Amino acid sequence: MSESLVLDVQKSLKDSRWVFPKAAQDDVARIAQTHDLPEFVARLLTLRGVAADDVQGFLYPTLRDNFPDPFSMAGMRELAEALGDAVQKGTKIGIFADFDVDGATSSSILKRFFRHLGQDVPVYIPDRLCEGYGPSGEAFDSLKEQGAEFVLIVDCGITAFEAVQAGRDLGLTLAILDHHEPEDALPNAQHVIDAKRSDDTSGLDMLAACGVAFMVCVAVNSVLRERGYFNGDRAEPNLKAWMDIVALGTVCDMVPMRGVNRLFVRSGFEQMAYMNNPGIKALCEVANIQEAPTVQHAGWSLGPRINAGSRVHRSDLGSKLLSTDDLEEARSIAWTLEDCNKERKEIQSSMMDEAISKVSTEELDQYPIIVVGDPDWHPGLSGLVAGRLKERFGKPVVCITYAENPEGVLEGRGSGRSVPGFSMADAFIDARQKGLLVKGGGHAMAGGFTILPDKLPEFREYLYQNVKEQLEAHDPTPEILIDSIATIQGARAQWVKMVTQYVGPFGVDNPEPVFALANVRIWAVDVLKDKHIRLQLSDWEGVGRMKAMLFGGVGTELGQAILTQKHQPFHFAGQFKINSWQGRESVEFHISDGALVINNH
Repeated sequence: MSESLVLDVQKSLKDSRWVFPKAAQDDVARIAQTHDLPEFVARLLTLRGVAADDVQGFLYPTLRDNFPDPFSMAGMRELAEALGDAVQKGTKIGIFADFDVDGATSSSILKRFFRHLGQDVPVYIPDRLCEGYGPSGEAFDSLKEQGAEFVLIVDCGITAFEAVQAGRDLGLTLAILDHHEPEDALPNAQHVIDAKRSDDTSGLDMLAACGVAFMVCVAVNSVLRERGYFNGDRAEPNLKAWMDIVALGTVCDMVPMRGVNRLFVRSGFEQMAYMNNPGIKALCEVANIQEAPTVQHAGWSLGPRINAGSRVHRSDLGSKLLSTDDLEEARSIAWTLEDCNKERKEIQSSMMDEAISKVSTEELDQYPIIVVGDPDWHPGLSGLVAGRLKERFGKPVVCITYAENPEGVLEGRGSGRSVPGFSMADAFIDARQKGLLVKGGGHAMAGGFTILPDKLPEFREYLYQNVKEQLEAHDPTPEILIDSIATIQGARAQWVKMVTQYVGPFGVDNPEPVFALANVRIWAVDVLKDKHIRLQLSDWEGVGRMKAMLFGGVGTELGQAILTQKHQPFHFAGQFKINSWQGRESVEFHISDGALVINNH
């Protein structure tokens, strides 16, 4: 697939080159004709690698026709049989889960499943601020004291060698249900389910942990059905009823929106519209979501509230919220999470200002990665700050906070957010193997670690070299792929909805289409909440009017250009959105990049 330059933008105000990928016209025509689709939609599907034979499954996936075989995952048959034995023998099962949305959704799915089978399963969610990421001997001690004999470690554990061994030494049966990058060797658990294992040929490596947990439930349910467990008075659980939880975790963990994840999200949000889960219903009430929740609601409103508890010493609230069947209890938890979220926003704003002030011009000019930290920063917000700094400066970022571990030893708790071409997970795993980190792992684009303070200088130098080596093979000029050039007058709500209906839900590996607006006139511009920029746009001749937003634009080069050179023509890149207000719909444009037009007249 070749590419051509869009609107001659070789270096935008965010230092990006705008390119127009060329789709094979024969493929576009075949998809459009075979499936009776508009040519523009067929082109978007072609650009996203959807073959003509796969279009039906991409556009209209169904649980009946497209649900994968859970037993295709390495180790799944053995685990399902073992858990089937545990259920039938009354062996007490426990759950250890991560403190983020993926951990909360994973643990609630498992808790609901085993509760239906007659077990009141204890759930241990570590305190993000005191205990940090991953399982520990203390956590296993706690679960064993609550009677657990068979512990499921969810959304973590794939690199927790010492902790897993400590659990084995306690006599526990352990199963890791993870989706993070493993090392060549695996921890000494009796069962390890992770589609990223080198011997796993299922092709399900796109799953979030909540998806892995759901697949385990389906597999165990199948084993119990084969054994006749549901003959008689005990009914099978309605697994489909929990698809809304799976969809929520899948969206919030930002895993690839392809394959089975598209099925989970589409089916899950159809289920979510019924509001049968008291926790999701209560959370929507608190967030003032009055219509059927969307992917955007999950990512921007529901997920941050669930996450907020773990950032202020209430790590277990999200799991409890999604596990309860009592609406009043759910409402109480949801309002508590709302208070946690407000507290989180206030702390994050102050921490973000301090972090920006710490990024020196020298660091931006000379080093390939930004490393910031402070002993007074809140340990629960390092990932959010790293992500915002990465968006602002366009470089990989590591943000380090500090806290005492349960033994009273001061540790650095780091989070990293990356850019294409540099794998955070690979760097952190390698650094742990070199003895620079206590813990380390994650995904290519995001990861976390624990470090002893005296190792920080050596780790910083290691990162500078590692990032440089990984990025050397990459073109240093970032590219923005433009799907099409659009006009303000032509962007109507029905057209925007059509794109979302056919190509969405959007996410990693299925990005929301990016459009370019050429020769735009700015009629009005103002600043909201000291950080966002709101504009009124038309084409240069004044035809059409449209609201536009540049979120977080204050203080950036693009935002400064808009505020100081608003009488000049611009090209803008971004996405069209539907804005609903008091029953009325309008189209607005969310700007992701821009360029000043040279020699417009």
